[in-house]
Amino acid sequence: MAVHRDNLLEEEENEEDNALFEGDGLVDQDSDIPPHLRDLARAAQTGDVDALRYALDNLNGSIDEPVEDGDTALHLTCLYGYCPCVQLLLERGANLEAKDEEGAIPLHDACAGGFTEIVQLLVNSANSAERVKRMLEIVDDEGDTPLHHAARGEHADVIRLLLASGASATTANSYGKTPSELPEPDTEAHRILESAG
Repeated sequence: MAVHRDNLLEEEENEEDNALFEGDGLVDQDSDIPPHLRDLARAAQTGDVDALRYALDNLNGSIDEPVEDGDTALHLTCLYGYCPCVQLLLERGANLEAKDEEGAIPLHDACAGGFTEIVQLLVNSANSAERVKRMLEIVDDEGDTPLHHAARGEHADVIRLLLASGASATTANSYGKTPSELPEPDTEAHRILESAG
């Protein structure tokens, strides 16, 4: 899963020193983003739905091709909380179950960020109870389900939505932790999970 830009510990002191002008923006020379995906990645990272539409219209490749750290454009828009971009990507056929390099699907990212509207959109877009169940049960490399991600962030509304959609509150991750063990005690998230488990 990519790290949200606001949570970076270190930032380039002067990004312009390591950048080239491309079009009307800057592109990092050290970027691992393939050149044909840079417009798509930039639009997904900034939440610019018009730029995303343009990038998709001119895409030479797959909408599900990883653009950064194994994340697809759908992963990034879910991580950053850009609901209109998520909607557009889903309309264009982005894969709800595409896994990043850590085994997470876009639902993991939306849950980690606490983006209830995006979580609801992803669940609704699954189109079948079987697919919803599968998405709720997918684990990342640490054995975390989307509910673990929501619990760790103490996102009570997302937790309620996942539980109402059929998520299991008793699934343990690779460290033996269930979702109810992740939020701080005396939080709404903890109370919801305790009563569900």
